[in-house]
Amino acid sequence: MTNQTIQIVARVIALPNKVEELKAVLLELIEPTRQEAGAIKYELLQNQYDPTDFTFVEEWASHEALNTHLDSPHFQTAAAKLEGLVTAAPDIRRYHLLA
Repeated sequence: MTNQTIQIVARVIALPNKVEELKAVLLELIEPTRQEAGAIKYELLQNQYDPTDFTFVEEWASHEALNTHLDSPHFQTAAAKLEGLVTAAPDIRRYHLLA
């Protein structure tokens, strides 16, 4: 398949006493990211049974668009705020849609 989009699932786990602080940081990413060239889908989910568990579900037009996002000022600002709010580094996985 040529011209295939990039699917991202990025999971971030908050420290139990930092859920609301992390949620605020993650929500700051939504609007500026959705305005980026190549951003097809950018959704933030919170686990119904474990409120510390946040997951981004993303679709990007290309690797270049994703890399531009990762280098963007709003992403870099949010990433710098994660220390002290999360249990570990975000688990970011890249996928190709099969069916």
